Amino acid sequence: MTVQETHLEGRFVDLRPLLPEDAPLTHGWRSGARARLLNQGAGTVAQQEAWIRSRPASELNFIIQRKDGRPVGMLSLVGIDRVNRHAEPGRFLIGDEEAVRGIPAAVEAMKLLYQLAFDTLGLVRVYGTVAADNGRMAKWQRYLGMREEGRMRRHYFIDGRFQDALMFALLEEEYRAETLPRMEALIGIARAAPGQETV
Repeated sequence: MTVQETHLEGRFVDLRPLLPEDAPLTHGWRSGARARLLNQGAGTVAQQEAWIRSRPASELNFIIQRKDGRPVGMLSLVGIDRVNRHAEPGRFLIGDEEAVRGIPAAVEAMKLLYQLAFDTLGLVRVYGTVAADNGRMAKWQRYLGMREEGRMRRHYFIDGRFQDALMFALLEEEYRAETLPRMEALIGIARAAPGQETV
């Protein structure tokens, strides 16, 4: 499977491949305050475009878009290891918060990525790290069923100081027993915003 072949459709949002022409938009998102606790992004739009073009086959990078095609964020599955059957969800950022107000864009985007990981690619584990100061993301990961597996001390240098990294992981059976039902419930109770209704 290549990123050009991968388009994932949900009820409220879709995941489509990240393309070089998305560089101005994604650079803007990565330069904003909401990306402060992510790894440092490209310094210029040209660097962002070069970065997009250089992505290896071991990762899939997506734009999160509403059903009307409006881009609202980004999300990736990186370090795809088909032998050990694990990968890391990452680069998750809702860049246009106003555009997703009232719809479960974040939950559905992650659900689509987990379906790709566990159902399509046959992985048995997804994992990742969260900066210790990013309490909102850590709380959200726990709520969706991720298990905290450890802490890497002084792992990130953010905002002029070192921060620990919290290590999280989700196994396939945990995803099916807990995460997927919780995600489906959250998506099921949501209603499309005006102009966002689906058929």
